[in-house]
Amino acid sequence: MEEGLLEREEEGTVKECYGDFASEARRLGYLAGPMVGVTLSQYSVQVTSSMMVGHLGELALSSSAIATSLAGVTGFSLLVGLASGLDTLCGQAYGARQYRKLGIQTYRAIISLIIVSLTISLLWVSMGKLLSLIGQDPLISQEAGKYIVWMIPGLFANSIAQPLLKFLQSQSLILPMLLSSLATLCIHIPLCWTMVFKTGLGKIGAALSISISYWINVLILVMSIKYSESCKKTRVPLSMEAFKGIDEFLKLAIPSAVMICLEWWSFELLVLLSGLLPNPRLETSVLSICLTSIATLYTIPNGLGAAASTRVSNELGAGNPHGANLAFRVAMSITIVQALVVSVTMFGLRGIIGYAYSGEHEVVDYVREIFSLVSISVIMDSFQGVLSGIARGCGWQHIGAYVNLGAYYLVGIPTAVVLGFLLHIGGKGLWIGILSGAIVQTFLLGVITIFTDWQQQAVLARKRVFDERSSLESDLK
Repeated sequence: MEEGLLEREEEGTVKECYGDFASEARRLGYLAGPMVGVTLSQYSVQVTSSMMVGHLGELALSSSAIATSLAGVTGFSLLVGLASGLDTLCGQAYGARQYRKLGIQTYRAIISLIIVSLTISLLWVSMGKLLSLIGQDPLISQEAGKYIVWMIPGLFANSIAQPLLKFLQSQSLILPMLLSSLATLCIHIPLCWTMVFKTGLGKIGAALSISISYWINVLILVMSIKYSESCKKTRVPLSMEAFKGIDEFLKLAIPSAVMICLEWWSFELLVLLSGLLPNPRLETSVLSICLTSIATLYTIPNGLGAAASTRVSNELGAGNPHGANLAFRVAMSITIVQALVVSVTMFGLRGIIGYAYSGEHEVVDYVREIFSLVSISVIMDSFQGVLSGIARGCGWQHIGAYVNLGAYYLVGIPTAVVLGFLLHIGGKGLWIGILSGAIVQTFLLGVITIFTDWQQQAVLARKRVFDERSSLESDLK
């Protein structure tokens, strides 16, 4: 009789664990799926403009490509990184039911990002002259400078949009984000076509259409937040409280920006290095194809990482370490399946993917060779994308910054240089180098997360939320 009772208890425990796992998987799926759409739609805005500019000639394409790359490296990556500090601050505040604090933190982020954008815009205004000074073709430099200047309004739009997206994400309000991103893309495509081909603006029209589309996205997001009943508790008026706590936001925002930018810049550096190899046109073209493909595929783990960040930060803010640990385990389980499926698919398609970008057999054959490595990179990117999201949810941005610095700049890039130039392996050597950095990054983040004391993290999260609230209340008095 006692044995039967124990068996029923064990069976009930198993069912309960399975039920918790399935419930958490549904929550993550609800967040991750739309987030993939959001990321892909935002990515497609600039890609669409580049595709249309490509029909204007080689000079227009090359200058806009350089301008778009520099805009990402010097501007948009920095704004995305800084805004990611809200993954911790807003996510944990929402979990702790400190709803007013979400609005305050979002204002702090917007103010900080606008100030940063002012500095970046000064750099962008001088970009044409700077490119000429570092040895770029004078005509390409001049045209790239014109293109990036017309993207400055979009930079300020992004400094508002990124915090608003994090504000909604931390509350699991994914539908407004998805609808605004899809609506923006649907408006952008005909807008860009009209401004490029019908107004006589050419490539300038493409840059201006990006800026206009970004501001349309901001308008839709603002209206959604203003009139949504779901944001009633977290919607607050702007006050001096937002200005007084900017330093608290920057404590997480700066390492968050360093963490994201170090990884982003390493891949841009890979393209620059490929231009120094023998037969640079082939090497740069093929590596650009591989990077475009992997950036598109990265929207999947990026969406799952955003979902994991939200779930972990919410649970820690609520003082529920078991829930945070469960979110981590479920997210990694889903990631394993997703990574294997995508990796095997890419490996199977390696012989035909090159034809989507070029009809030259030399390019197609080289793409097939490197895509064997890309299929491995997909697995690493999937793991690190989710682990980075969990790190942001916990508030480990400073740890992530050190990990990315060591992984990519002490291991990845030096290995790429040795293999690519000293051992003459070429573009494959460069990719093996950056892949080795991704492996080190994934291993270190994995070890840190596996051995995490979730109880301690929950205590730290509650302390972060309520200590700042107490200090602000004292200042206001």
